[in-house]
Amino acid sequence: MPLVVVTTSPRVPPGLLSHQAWQALRSGQVLTGSPAHPQLPYLAEAGVEVTVVTPDAGELADRAVRETVVWLAAGDDADFMRALGHAAVALADPPLIEVVPGSYDLPGARVLDLVAVMDRLRTECPWDRKQTHESLVPYLLEEAYEVLETIEDGDYPALREELGDLLLQVVFHARVADDFDMDDVAAGIVEKLVRRHPHVFGSVRAEAADEVNDNWETIKAAERAAKGSRSLLDGVAMGQPALSLAAQLVRRAERAGVPPGLASAIGQGIARELFDLVRRAQEAGLDAEAELRAAARSYRDRVHAWESRQS
Repeated sequence: MPLVVVTTSPRVPPGLLSHQAWQALRSGQVLTGSPAHPQLPYLAEAGVEVTVVTPDAGELADRAVRETVVWLAAGDDADFMRALGHAAVALADPPLIEVVPGSYDLPGARVLDLVAVMDRLRTECPWDRKQTHESLVPYLLEEAYEVLETIEDGDYPALREELGDLLLQVVFHARVADDFDMDDVAAGIVEKLVRRHPHVFGSVRAEAADEVNDNWETIKAAERAAKGSRSLLDGVAMGQPALSLAAQLVRRAERAGVPPGLASAIGQGIARELFDLVRRAQEAGLDAEAELRAAARSYRDRVHAWESRQS
C-alpha cells in the first residue's frame, strides 16, 4: 500500500490545490500533525475528513504497509519526513512513498517571505521599528555600491547575496511608508514597464535596440509633460556622483536637441576640465564614471603590488 504525502506551498492561497492532490486526498484516510494547517477549513468544506494526530514516523510507516494513508504535510515537517523515510526503509516490506505537490510556488513567491519577515521585524525589533526613510539612506547607498563592486569584480556567486541586501532596502522603505506598501511599489513599476515597452505589450514595432531607446525617450517625454514638468532635466537625480550626474545632464539635454555649445565653458579651472572630459567621453560612447572607476581600481591593484614588494 502507498503512503501518499501531499505538500502545499504557504505562498499560495489555501484551497488552491492541484488535480492530483485532490485525487490523493480522496484515496485514503488523511492524517496531519498540524491542527492549525491552513488547508483544513477548505478540505472540510470539500468533504475531505482530516484527522490530526501526534506525528509518529514508525507508526505511520507501519500503517502504510496495510492501507493507503495520506499525510498532509505542514511547512515544519522536514525533520518528521526524514524520520518517516528512515522508518519506512527499516521495514522488511517498506511501503511505497509517493509525494504529490498540492501547490507550487510561482516565480517571485519568496518575495512574500521577505515582506512577511520585514513586517515582523518592523513590529518586534526595536532597531527596525525606529528607522525612517532618512535614516535608511546610507544603507541603501552602501548596498547599491556593494552590488556594483561584485559586478566589477565578476564575483557572480556573491552577487545573489548583495542583490538580496539591496532588495531588503527596497522592502524596508516600502514598509516604513505610510501611504504605500510593497504591492504599490511593484504595481507602479509593472505599469511603467508595460507602458514603456509598447513593442512587447502593444502594437508598436521595434526591431533594433536603438528603436527601443527612441520609443523609451519619447514615452518618457510624454510622461513628463503629463506631470506638468517644466524642464527636460526634471527627474535627474542631483545627488548622484558628479561624473554620472554630468553625463546624464548632457545626455538628456542633447537628446532633446539642446545646442552642444551650452556644454562648453562650464565652470572654472578643474571643474571646467572635468565637465569637458565627461562631454568628450559621452561623444566617444564611454561612461566617464565607469572609466574613472576602472582607473581607480587599476591604481589600487598597483598599490597592493607595491605593498607586497615592500614586505
